[in-house]
Amino acid sequence: MKVVTITDQEFRKMIAAASNRLNNNAEFINSLNVFPVPDGDTGTNMSLSFASGAKYVEESTSSEIGELSSALAKGLLMGARGNSGVILSQVFRGFSKSTAKKQTLSAQDLADGISNGVETAYKAVMKPTEGTILTVARKAAEAARERVKNSDDCVEVMSDAYEAAKTALAQTPELLPVLKEVGVVDSGGQGLTFVYEAFFDALSGNKRIEEDQKHQPSVQEMDEMVNAEHHKSVQSKLNTADIHYGYCTEIMVRLGAGRLVDSKFDYDTFREHLAEIGDSLLVIADDEVVKVHVHTENPGSVLAYGQKFGSLVKVKVDNMRLQHETILEKDEEAEQQTQSQPVAAPEELPSVDTGDYGIISISSGAGLAKMFKSLGVTEILDGGQTMNPSTEDIIAAIKKTDRPKVLVLPNNKNIFMAAQQAAEVSDVEVGVIKTRSISQGMTAMLAFDPNAELADNVEMMTEDLDTVASGEVTQAIRDTAIDGQEIKKNDYMGIVDGAIKVTDQDLYQATVNTVTEMLADDSEIVTLIVGEDGNETEAQQVKEAVLAEDDELEVEIHQGDQPLYPYLISVE
Repeated sequence: MKVVTITDQEFRKMIAAASNRLNNNAEFINSLNVFPVPDGDTGTNMSLSFASGAKYVEESTSSEIGELSSALAKGLLMGARGNSGVILSQVFRGFSKSTAKKQTLSAQDLADGISNGVETAYKAVMKPTEGTILTVARKAAEAARERVKNSDDCVEVMSDAYEAAKTALAQTPELLPVLKEVGVVDSGGQGLTFVYEAFFDALSGNKRIEEDQKHQPSVQEMDEMVNAEHHKSVQSKLNTADIHYGYCTEIMVRLGAGRLVDSKFDYDTFREHLAEIGDSLLVIADDEVVKVHVHTENPGSVLAYGQKFGSLVKVKVDNMRLQHETILEKDEEAEQQTQSQPVAAPEELPSVDTGDYGIISISSGAGLAKMFKSLGVTEILDGGQTMNPSTEDIIAAIKKTDRPKVLVLPNNKNIFMAAQQAAEVSDVEVGVIKTRSISQGMTAMLAFDPNAELADNVEMMTEDLDTVASGEVTQAIRDTAIDGQEIKKNDYMGIVDGAIKVTDQDLYQATVNTVTEMLADDSEIVTLIVGEDGNETEAQQVKEAVLAEDDELEVEIHQGDQPLYPYLISVE
């Protein structure tokens, strides 16, 4: 099949196919995460980022490629999550600039667009690293430019780009030693290769097995599905008394973890049980997590049932009758604005005077929210590990502060680029403090001065970040070998400033060893933040063990309620 001209119809097919391909393979891409931690999310981030772009294309009525590629770039920009999602958005931002005034695309236009995407992506990354998605994008572009010298067939150009991407992907372990050590290819590069594979298939008419399968939404799509369901209910004009099940209940369960587990998860059995106690049921599951949305009269029974299979990572219960009465008093626009706002801290604390500043902290866990609020943070954006917020989420949080100057604490290096994109397109002055951990976020807040200029605050709040050692204890999700250590599935790992330093089958011992690893001669304060899978008693035992090593240390314990990480640790 030869395609000399790509019209809007072919372009729409390419985008839809790529979005579907990323969604179908999100968990596989996640599994390529170098660290065996339960929050490898490159596939999730790329899938949701591209899905946002595809939605913008789908909603566009234009028949011109230039306008459709612009819609794709805008959707990707707003939906970009994690560094991989942001880089993907930059690839298609460059593509959009190259094709801005095109009604259709020739083979030359296609090659130019792919090439310009690479240039834009490289410029967006401060220190480009080879052996990543950037290498895959560059090699694909080189192949496209070479093919178009002697072919006017878009299918041939896209075929060569895809094959070059595959070859470059296979070579990424040779360029990044850590990939070779763990035995994986670069996850971001794999995601882009799936995109180009889908483009080629859509243009050539090639049919792969997965395209015949019924689309099954991923766990991560659940929030969007739930939001759509609620949007429909908001529009309905039923009476409050007609609501049969009054509580909208959402839970996320980490399968196999928790002290109350007594049953093996079976999707059909699990879903059938919940269907008997409610309606509007959505149950999405993978090997690690099950996410539930259900309307019921007894939310406690849903929570208790979930705990039979694992630990509750996230819980949300809304009184729909009360909500409906409130909704009837508001217009649709106000309701939509309310739904788009970031999650607030669960408990209001005495406000700290931050002057003209709004301060946004990205974290997950009610306890962490309270701690940040007490330090002066004005908005908590729910996210971090496992759920990197999108550029649009951060923009919404910036707007919600309603302040002329805003500081953003990502508390995770995988959120830096999305935060920076949000800062660049915001109408107010925004500074991003590049905090890599919760500990660094709290250290940064201690240096905040409400009377200082924004640039000065960014400098002061960044200055002491490296004086704090940050540690986290979590559980391995697979066997692997990395940093010279053999790690078995379900081992507890102590990660110190981004490197795995400790492994142990026992959580208590792993935590003690991690703290010990972090101590230096001049260490004075150790802070333990207890997560959902940790407990106060065990934390006290860790404290006693640490003090036995050095009784001059000050050891503090705080309840953070963060998921997936039983203990977060800082040493200063």
